[in-house]
Amino acid sequence: MLRCLTAIAALWTTVLATLIPSLAPALAQEQVRIGHGYGFAFLPLYVCEDLKLIEKQTRAAHLDVVAKFQRFANSGELHAALAAGQIDMAPFGTAPLLVGALQEKDARRQIVAVSGITSLPLTLLTNQANERSIADLKASDRIAVPTLTSPQMYLLQMQSEKAFGQFDHLRNQIVMLSHPQAIAALADNTGQATAYFSSPPFTQIALRAANVHAMLSSSDVMSGKSSFLILGAQRSYLRAQPQMAELVAKAIDEAARIIRDDPKRAAQLYLTREPSAALNGAAMEAIIRDAKDEFGSPVYGVQATADFMVRIGELKTPLRSWKDIAAPALLNSPST
Repeated sequence: MLRCLTAIAALWTTVLATLIPSLAPALAQEQVRIGHGYGFAFLPLYVCEDLKLIEKQTRAAHLDVVAKFQRFANSGELHAALAAGQIDMAPFGTAPLLVGALQEKDARRQIVAVSGITSLPLTLLTNQANERSIADLKASDRIAVPTLTSPQMYLLQMQSEKAFGQFDHLRNQIVMLSHPQAIAALADNTGQATAYFSSPPFTQIALRAANVHAMLSSSDVMSGKSSFLILGAQRSYLRAQPQMAELVAKAIDEAARIIRDDPKRAAQLYLTREPSAALNGAAMEAIIRDAKDEFGSPVYGVQATADFMVRIGELKTPLRSWKDIAAPALLNSPST
């Protein structure tokens, strides 16, 4: 009898050992929610999403995290979603990131730079044959920028300060045009714009017109690289998820290596997301080859931009060091 009871007890022990794990509630998989927009500058995020590079990095760190990407129509919607807690990370131009970092009074909501995305070069183009520098612009010239808060606008103001001693010297000559509108205005000499501060791949498309040439680059203005897009997050999120900034930065660096080492594959990934009537695979690959070193986690030009914004009154609080608004993962990168 005792032997029988022992056998029954052993059987139930085996059954329970099998059933208990299946009855226990499954642990929820963590998410990192990342917003993005439209355009070539978002290529590293496209690569991260398509190749699941963030998941790869988090697995290596023994975390179970899935990255969820959400596209927004414009930067205003992106940053509103971040403020509302609908996403965890969002891309910023350098100037908006500085405003979010230095002028948000609630320390929990202050923006911190998580990772660079790209330092794509920006180029001021013109269809005026005798204009070779910003000093040659005439009062009748109209200069197209995509928005009044775009990196192009700040670069134009910074160069105006250098050339004319007045950052808003050209304020009455600025017009807002979409990239296709600006390209058409220059190529067709419509007069809607005679100059256009462009970004890739629109720079390359505009330069196909025989009457268009470059007069100024972002590297001229900044004396080197400057960040076009930086991934930011609220300080409260990074405190709650201290490993996530480093892992996302690593994923973006891996995406940058893939873009650099396999531009054909990167071109295919981009055109799958954003088909183009103006650019085929070969043309897109050529643009990526030209820009292959402009992607990755380092950030550039943050301090110079902050100092300029203080001078023109857009920032009330000076930035002591760019490191004050950067996640720890960026502190050992070649950022400025």
